[in-house]
Amino acid sequence: MIKTKIIATLGPSCDKKETIKPMIDNGVDIFRLNFSHGTLDSHAQLLENLNAVRAEHRHTTAVMGDLCGPKIRIGRIQPDGELLEVGDEVIIIHREEQGKVTRFGTNYESFSKDVEVGHRVFIDDGQIALRAIRKDGDQTVCEVLVGGPLHSRKGINLPDTNVSIPSITERDWECVDWAIQHKVEFLALSFVRSADEINQLKDYLKKAETDIKVVAKIETPQALTHLESIIKASDAVLVARGDLGVEMDLAEVPVIQKRITQSCRRLGKPVIVATQMLQSMIDSPVATRAEVSDVANAIMDLTDAVMLSGETSVGKYPLKAAQTIGRIARVTEEYLHQDEHARLTTTTKDELILTSAIARSIDQIVDDISAKLVAVWSQTGTTVRLLSKERLNVPVLAVSSNQRTCNQMSLLYGVIPRCQPIPEDNKKFTQIVDSFIINRKWVQDGDKIVLLTGQPIGTAGATNAVIVHTVGDV
Repeated sequence: MIKTKIIATLGPSCDKKETIKPMIDNGVDIFRLNFSHGTLDSHAQLLENLNAVRAEHRHTTAVMGDLCGPKIRIGRIQPDGELLEVGDEVIIIHREEQGKVTRFGTNYESFSKDVEVGHRVFIDDGQIALRAIRKDGDQTVCEVLVGGPLHSRKGINLPDTNVSIPSITERDWECVDWAIQHKVEFLALSFVRSADEINQLKDYLKKAETDIKVVAKIETPQALTHLESIIKASDAVLVARGDLGVEMDLAEVPVIQKRITQSCRRLGKPVIVATQMLQSMIDSPVATRAEVSDVANAIMDLTDAVMLSGETSVGKYPLKAAQTIGRIARVTEEYLHQDEHARLTTTTKDELILTSAIARSIDQIVDDISAKLVAVWSQTGTTVRLLSKERLNVPVLAVSSNQRTCNQMSLLYGVIPRCQPIPEDNKKFTQIVDSFIINRKWVQDGDKIVLLTGQPIGTAGATNAVIVHTVGDV
């Protein structure tokens, strides 16, 4: 099995059941709905097609909705695509209206209030760079540092500015309600700046009585300032390298990626690396050598998941992209299993100290007895999350009676989720595990496996028993 989880973005290139099924067959664990594109009705159709395949497929998968966040854009330009030259002066006004290349509007009403003289203004992911040189009421005058063709509705990044716009917009709240209604497993929050924003969304979900997990997208300098508190508040973290590469010095992005993945590893939270993983495969059936190295290095950084965006949503070769990233993961994991890389100690909340200690002990037991597999009964997935962070050299079969928990465990490195009614006792649980793994020829009679369970089985927080079992001996 591939232990690294693969996330693929749904879109026009993979919106049919005939495309979705082979993507799951080739290792896709989570499908992303990007609310920045399309309507909620179009997302509902995508989800309907996906759910039809999920209902028939034995591989457990999950769905992640990706909220747009406060994306700042320029208004309409006429004529579109006119060239800005270095040294030109342009005027930006804080309302949307028909503009021209030297005077245009923005959807950010506080633009002139928040942007100070000397602040940089990046347009179209940094293809055009400006610097504010003076302010005049609701107008900000900027000098062009890097020129190029200016197109309507392109995004604006403000790396030096503390923007006052909320992280969760009115449009986002509509998407949150839609996600609750359609029972997605994860929601990714864009442009996170503090743990308070994560907690705001979590409180809303709690009041709605849903167990959707919140993924914090790290893509601003402010998020890096409050990184540890954001990780602790979130259920998972996504390294959004696209906007990070605009907001920060591009050369810093690999270092930031390592810092985030290491922090998530230490704090016991799943981490996703995303953006341009196999960008060339949008148009080409073959990835570049640099892209292959990029994916492999993310896995060596101990990421839990790698994500495909345009490669699957609008690319010409969505299935090939999924196959390619899976093959890279498989080869890289084989190398990691042979390498004695350092294993960090996971820091957890006080109430999880016992569970964390048990998870750490499993690693030693597996190595000492040459166990082939670890099977865990986990009602909420917490034990499995901590066990996943131990980076065992064997698969983790995670069994739960809660289908939502199983779907959400699709994000966890090295975990095979399995939904099963609560057994009568640990003996019955052992029989279920034996039958499942023998039928799939993962083990043979006489092999050793480790069982992690509790008493009474099926009770959240009851994990307290480690059992060494010989397959077939029940």
